[in-house]
Amino acid sequence: MVNYNPTPKRKDIITIESLEMFERLINRDSTPFDIDLMVMPGTLEEKHKNCETIPALRRQFNLVYLLLEGEHDVKLGAEHLQLNPNDLVIVPENMLYASDHIKNCRGYCIHFKTEFLKPLLSRPLTEEFPYFYFDAPRIINLNPEESGPIQVAFKNIIEEYHRYSSEKLPIINNLVFILLLRIREIYGKRVIELKATATRGEQLANRFKLLVERYFIEKRTVMEYAEMLHISSRHLAEVVSETFGRSPLQIIHDLLLLEAKVQLGSSDRSISEIAYLLKFEDQSHFTHFIKKRTGYAPQELRKKL
Repeated sequence: MVNYNPTPKRKDIITIESLEMFERLINRDSTPFDIDLMVMPGTLEEKHKNCETIPALRRQFNLVYLLLEGEHDVKLGAEHLQLNPNDLVIVPENMLYASDHIKNCRGYCIHFKTEFLKPLLSRPLTEEFPYFYFDAPRIINLNPEESGPIQVAFKNIIEEYHRYSSEKLPIINNLVFILLLRIREIYGKRVIELKATATRGEQLANRFKLLVERYFIEKRTVMEYAEMLHISSRHLAEVVSETFGRSPLQIIHDLLLLEAKVQLGSSDRSISEIAYLLKFEDQSHFTHFIKKRTGYAPQELRKKL
């Protein structure tokens, strides 16, 4: 166990590197967790009891959770949507993630570092479980028959996590692996269904979204993405707006704002350094961008994050 500083410097949390840090800073749990903690299961009730939002962040570990009921939105890469009961959410390590509204949630979650499963993996995690690929669908809605076994798998992990046993670590290793296998069993079928039922417009819009998540710092115009997709800007605007309810430019700017919030809220970089990092022409352009979308200058927004 380690002692911890309850008010660490911002530069220490540009990326949430450890599970101990996440529990302390985001879930506001004062328990003195081991800094080398590799896995943390729990219920959404206990994890969200002290927080109504999750600030924009990246974590160097994976997150899987199942929402059973309650109000929970997610900003996940270029996506921003309200979750529904029995939504299974998969957040790979280092993905931009935030939530603006969490209330009365019930469900299960688990954070784990990829190396935690190393003893059971014969190939990389993303090859064993493709839903951890950066460009894989991240949210699937389960029916009651699918949700049941997933809930049981979560309960088994939590029960073992809180039980004393000399074989605790290998048992939890295997139980987490079983959870991921259960998800893979359902996920493969769902992806096939999603691809089979998606219209050409939806497929195109999803390709745009993945491109934005990869290039939003370098490419800021709709025309650049339209050229990459070999279509007109007008056609791209039509299919994206119809699919996501937001224009292509809104999606680009939303993701850029989310990244800006990560930098402002969890780094010691100056405003001019962040403007340079995000490839704005200068600090004044960056300030105009932030103020137009939040009503605050970057310095003011930083104090609120």
